[in-house]
Amino acid sequence: MKILFAAAEAAPFIRTGGLGDVAGALPKALQANGVECAVILPLYQDMKAEYRNSLQFVGSTTVSLAWRNQYAGVFKSAVDGVNYYFIDNEFYFKRKGLYGHFDDGERFAFFSKAILEVMPLTGYYPDVLHVNDWQTALAPLFLDCFYRDKEPYKNIKTVLAIHNIEFQGCMDKGVIADVFGIPASYSNVAEYRNDANMLKAGIEASNKVVTVSPTYATEILDKFYSYGLDAILEQRKFKLSGIVNGIDVNLYNPKTDKALFKNYEYRSYGQKAVNKHGLQELLGLPVCDKPLIGMVTRLTTQKGIDLVLAVIHEILEKDVQLVVLGTGDWKFENALQEIGKQYPSKIGTAIYFSGDIASKIYAASDLFLMPSKFEPCGLSQMIAMRYGSIPIVRETGGLKDTVIPFNKEDGTGVGFTFKSYNAHDMLDAINRALECYGDAKLWRNGVVKNAMKEDFSWKKSAKQYIELYKSL
Repeated sequence: MKILFAAAEAAPFIRTGGLGDVAGALPKALQANGVECAVILPLYQDMKAEYRNSLQFVGSTTVSLAWRNQYAGVFKSAVDGVNYYFIDNEFYFKRKGLYGHFDDGERFAFFSKAILEVMPLTGYYPDVLHVNDWQTALAPLFLDCFYRDKEPYKNIKTVLAIHNIEFQGCMDKGVIADVFGIPASYSNVAEYRNDANMLKAGIEASNKVVTVSPTYATEILDKFYSYGLDAILEQRKFKLSGIVNGIDVNLYNPKTDKALFKNYEYRSYGQKAVNKHGLQELLGLPVCDKPLIGMVTRLTTQKGIDLVLAVIHEILEKDVQLVVLGTGDWKFENALQEIGKQYPSKIGTAIYFSGDIASKIYAASDLFLMPSKFEPCGLSQMIAMRYGSIPIVRETGGLKDTVIPFNKEDGTGVGFTFKSYNAHDMLDAINRALECYGDAKLWRNGVVKNAMKEDFSWKKSAKQYIELYKSL
């Protein structure tokens, strides 16, 4: 079985978030399970020079997009046994940043069609084309429109993965004909509510649609989570499922992470204190052993920062410290900085992003707070558990699927949860976690032991994807 994984970004070449992590890790896990997998990406100007310099030129062709004929060069590289193909077009991709340009619809429509057009150059015709989010969602529709009657393409099946349904590639419906070049007989597939909608086109045209957690697959059938696509998803529910993302357990490993003040594992859990004291000193907090709550997050309403700020004084009046790393809405950034001035010995804020500091927070914190309004999968809660930092989460999306509430009666579970999007319900979960923390034996031999022994590698998820592909 051959899989072609199409994405707008992938580690280690270039990434901005969770999609890049998945596109870097899942193909390797598929390959490790005996499934041949290749990846195709745009060749961005911002790609790391060390990788750009290692690319090999494969060839070039032209891609027709309505009345346009655009150059498409193809380059190739290999990492960990996986072949990566890159689509080169300087008009579309020689720019600063991956997203946020005025013509993103045209840029990624070009990329989606180029995925199919360059297959004769690469010689790689997959059994399953696995596309991701709106940036590649037009590829299944282009396949049906222009390539299905050609022998090498005839039997290709398609899977669309939705990583965050909020982002759909919506624009004026005039682009369906004038930019995408979709014939009138298929135009209704790309149209939704009198607009062009690239994600909706992918949902309609793909054989299967998968979200990054089972709970999120259910949630997006509800108007609260669907960002307007619930009606279409309800009609296409028969093709919808969810598979939880994994994490790179080699990268996120407290035994080997070079960012830590002191490496450790469950058997040497006491070394977490060295990391706590090191972070406290780094951020100017008093060095002590009181419980430390960590957050590594975007400062947005989606991530529940408004809940935290609603009860921030009640949190900081407890015998705890809070450390927050991240950027986002200016009102939340300013509010946290002001709170920091009021409680200089209780809260440390780092209003920027740093992978180094993130690792230090995972290793230093006793509790990890993720009160998200919605969370398609979430990686931070799984990373935190690897480091023995116990998650406090709202029961939504992948948070619900990965954080089983701790039951002190039978010793099962890995964290503390709350259901409704309510600040005082969150505060109740924090109080339950702190109560458990106060019982050192129950804490270390119960919830911490459970969390650190969880397997969040890609092994299980990769096998579930293979079953999904086989079903096609």
